[in-house]
Amino acid sequence: MATQDFAASVQGVSIRVTRLDSAGSLLNGAGDSYTTSAFMRVSFTPEYEEGDEIVEKSADGTVCVSYKAPDTMKRITMELAICEPDSELTALISGGLLLRKNFGTFAAPDNKSIGWAAPSVGDDPTGRGVALECWSFAIKDGRRSASLPYFHWVFPYARLRQSGDRVIENGMLATTFEGYGLGNDLFADGLDGRWEFPVSTERSYSYARTTYAPVGLRGFYTWHKNLAASVTTKSLTSNIATLTTDAPHQYSVGQTVVVADVGSPFDGTQIITAVPTTSQFRFAKTNADVPTAPVSPVGTSVRQAGYNAVTDIFGSENDSFNVPGSEEYNPDQSVDFIVPSDEDPVA
Repeated sequence: MATQDFAASVQGVSIRVTRLDSAGSLLNGAGDSYTTSAFMRVSFTPEYEEGDEIVEKSADGTVCVSYKAPDTMKRITMELAICEPDSELTALISGGLLLRKNFGTFAAPDNKSIGWAAPSVGDDPTGRGVALECWSFAIKDGRRSASLPYFHWVFPYARLRQSGDRVIENGMLATTFEGYGLGNDLFADGLDGRWEFPVSTERSYSYARTTYAPVGLRGFYTWHKNLAASVTTKSLTSNIATLTTDAPHQYSVGQTVVVADVGSPFDGTQIITAVPTTSQFRFAKTNADVPTAPVSPVGTSVRQAGYNAVTDIFGSENDSFNVPGSEEYNPDQSVDFIVPSDEDPVA
């Protein structure tokens, strides 16, 4: 009996590049993780160390001992090509200076990235390295697989730098990065807790079929893993359900939570419509009013791992796509290697 559906990996969907700290752990602050679909290719080639070959001959010249040690995996060589001179992604991958211009005022800045400057002579452009993830379509019988429609490719530790000729001509100027990749078990289950095989990240690359891909996103995002909170009180008024938790829940409007053991009509997958306090959240539920009552024993609410409902690239609503939580990249917050314009924005 077959144990797989033999889907093919066809076309790239998106990539996510995440800064690493000195130990190899994923960083998840503003300006640390960049997601985009504007790439042309991610290529990688396993590189092997040839095993020693030992040959000894007897006095008459015939071979008496012949042994070839096995070739062993050493690392992978990698190449990433993006569609345009993306200054923020370039600075994240290969250092240098990110150039920003204030389109607002000094009192109310509106800083936008408009350029990039190369690393200085003698600089290490790869810094502490990055983790690179790539998603592609899983195609079965000429269409996207119904059960696991994506491949998730994980390169847990990569050192990349710009490479190749950069040509300004009658055509597109592409940006290419090349380097190598190694294993990194500190990648663990990833930024959003969705990589199910953390033990595999000690290897230089791995892949698995999955239900989601971060589509429709471009730029820096802060990602979140599953968040859970115990539900102690319930009520429903005018088709709006209100649940109270025993501690701050860290949920926000638009996020999806799974409510369990609270009772009908509250249980199930719900989309949060309001957060009156840090220990309360609300969602729409058409039902007769339910007076405020304690939940005993307490129920549970688990936020789905970092996604909201979002329109995918085919224009249909699908809440299984992974998008960031409420905290987005703040262009006015200082990150590494930022150079602001010295032009007076009101001049």
